Amino acid sequence: MPAPLPPTPLSAAERVAVLVSCALSCVGSTLLLCTHAQWPELRTRPRQLLLYLSLADLLSALSYFYGVLQDFERTSWDCVLQGALSTFANTSSFFWTMAIALYLYLTIVRGSPTGTGVLWCFHAVSWGVPLAITVAAVALKKIGYDASNVSVGWCWVNLAAEDRLLWMLLAGKLWEMLAYVTLPVLYILIKKHINRAHAALSEYRPLLPGAPALQPRASIADKKLILIPLIFIFLRIWSTVRFVLTLCNSPAVQSPVLVVLHGIGNTFQGGANCIMFVLCTGVVRERLLAPLPLCPSLLSKNQPGSSCPLSVPSHGKIQPGSSCPSVRPFSR
Repeated sequence: MPAPLPPTPLSAAERVAVLVSCALSCVGSTLLLCTHAQWPELRTRPRQLLLYLSLADLLSALSYFYGVLQDFERTSWDCVLQGALSTFANTSSFFWTMAIALYLYLTIVRGSPTGTGVLWCFHAVSWGVPLAITVAAVALKKIGYDASNVSVGWCWVNLAAEDRLLWMLLAGKLWEMLAYVTLPVLYILIKKHINRAHAALSEYRPLLPGAPALQPRASIADKKLILIPLIFIFLRIWSTVRFVLTLCNSPAVQSPVLVVLHGIGNTFQGGANCIMFVLCTGVVRERLLAPLPLCPSLLSKNQPGSSCPLSVPSHGKIQPGSSCPSVRPFSR
């Protein structure tokens, strides 16, 4: 049996890059939480789910920040605490990310009613399953020092444990790889459904001379539906690559480029969500920029080209006088 890999050394530049990513993710998650609190009229059900995802991402980024700052060299009480918090928050983030995609699929494609019962199911699974896994891992002493071979300074599953593969899967990797498959499939189905609705709507356009143009709004919404799973996979894939390399006992796991990509990918999810659902969502961005000088005039000029946001249908019919299917929007 080959000897285990030595610990991955972290340079000061690598640590700074990951710490900056953690800080940006905290800022992004906080901004998402603040927009939800500031404007009650934007509190649609999808953005409510995004609120819970932001809470998980914020806790994840804070715990990673502490871990990278400490750069643990052995298992200690704060290593276990940090590892437990990041395991819970990171796994919960996977579940809430898939919950949002599932909710949009059920409401847009299937047209299924989604009351408070569905929301409570999401809570039970997205908080309950990660909590149960984390409590079991801590109780069985599976959380600890991992030599930065499957992390970037923080603690996760103790690589000295004989059943470490099982616990690495349960504590994140299984759900991460499940999301790689689930998210693209669900968002592709949603995109196809919306495209069919737009195609049906376009048949009425010649009869509606005063109707607004469809293409600008539809194209931006389509881009979002493509970007959501792509951004998630791009950020998380480096963690999976290092996980596989560690299992193969490959020294490539210590590549500085992979280490930095892994560190930023695991910690920047909150920042990426902020870019997608705040900065790149017209209604929310306009409210944020409105108090700034010159912004109201600029925003009024850009109003006709605002995007049709990621949406949830109130019913399955097309309104001929609208540029989108009759929907209740993601960001209103």
